[in-house]
Amino acid sequence: MFKNRNNRICDAVVIVTLMVLCLSHNSLAQQAFPNDLPESKPDRPLSAAMERFYDQWNGATGEANELFTNFKYTPLTGLDYNNHDGTISRRDPTKVLKIDGKYYVWYTHRETKIPPKGPQGGTETIPSSDWDLSEIWFATSEDGFTWTEQGVAVKRPEKPHAGWRSVSTPDVLVWKGKYYLYYQGFLEMPGTRGDYCPVSASVADSPDGPWRPANKIVVDNGVEGEWDMNNIHDPYPLVYKGKIYLYYKSAFNREQGAKRRLLMAQGLAIADHPFGPFKKHPLNPVLNSGHETGLFPFKEGIAAMAILNGGERTTIQYAPDGVNFEVAAITELMPIAPGPCVPDAFADNGNGRGITWGLSHIPMNTDNRARNAIGAGSHQILARFDCDLSLDFHDRSLKRANVRYWPEVFFSLKMDQGLRKRMEQQLQKEPDTLPTVGQ
Repeated sequence: MFKNRNNRICDAVVIVTLMVLCLSHNSLAQQAFPNDLPESKPDRPLSAAMERFYDQWNGATGEANELFTNFKYTPLTGLDYNNHDGTISRRDPTKVLKIDGKYYVWYTHRETKIPPKGPQGGTETIPSSDWDLSEIWFATSEDGFTWTEQGVAVKRPEKPHAGWRSVSTPDVLVWKGKYYLYYQGFLEMPGTRGDYCPVSASVADSPDGPWRPANKIVVDNGVEGEWDMNNIHDPYPLVYKGKIYLYYKSAFNREQGAKRRLLMAQGLAIADHPFGPFKKHPLNPVLNSGHETGLFPFKEGIAAMAILNGGERTTIQYAPDGVNFEVAAITELMPIAPGPCVPDAFADNGNGRGITWGLSHIPMNTDNRARNAIGAGSHQILARFDCDLSLDFHDRSLKRANVRYWPEVFFSLKMDQGLRKRMEQQLQKEPDTLPTVGQ
């Protein structure tokens, strides 16, 4: 009897022990992050990276992010560049508009006898930079791939009006049945003191013109000491909350020593009429990165592409109020000076649907230094980009996060001789690799 009782006690101990071990094992298993990604932030300790994954990226993979895309590029046909000798340049396209079944785009057009020669070589007839001695031209297309140039839209005005030296970097607004072009109006040769070119504008009753200039500065530089006192570039208007939201870029904090570096940022000016007065937003700059402006209505707010410059470059950002932008996606190979096709750019309906394509410019220089400087000797061509930043279009080939490039893409970014020499000098100073501890 006692033996049976002891056996039963032993059996019970074994069962309890096994249950404890199973519970302990399950508890340990539950401590590991689950293989099936939780749709909402789990109630458990998380690393900083996984906290960001849910708090900043909404618990979505890149492919599921509506504001993540990669970009595909296609050459345009129909536009001549004089064998790419640098005498013809087309750059900085506006938003693409579709009007009566036909696409329109406006852009900076330079056609000079010789290529740019830099600030020291510029004259009344010789351009200092790629955007010097320019006018605003336009082209039309039936399909967005083949374009027919229609000629000049905005000529350089007579002195002393803004733009007498050059008019460039346009963008377009449709407001109450009329068309408005905004652009940089140069009052001196580019490169003289950082591109002094306040924003001016012209108006037309038809996208084909004729365009009537405002003959005044519409958005001026900031006063002495303000972040945008030196320049206002890339005016980009949208209709939002019943007003004209004009975004622009400025460069400030110019280098004056080892600890100061130029910063590109973007601001916002708001008006009730296309010719102003525009009131700059008190929170400017509203974007801390981005060399050019490229924005579009998205849901109830505004989305922005931050390109080339700044700590948040190569990102797509979103502001539910059009002012306070947060990074929504990180991508690469973004379009330079994008002019997206934004069907609802002026709809102001609080339900922005996004974009799928547009035009941009691409530098055609073979010398890396000239390509980076985009000044002396450079010229640009217009190209088409396609993407998936739309709530109504879904294409997995444009949502791939793991994009690989051909070897020639990498090797085209080769070192110049100066950099190679500096690297070789640095290598000579480096010690032999140290052995690990204990050897």
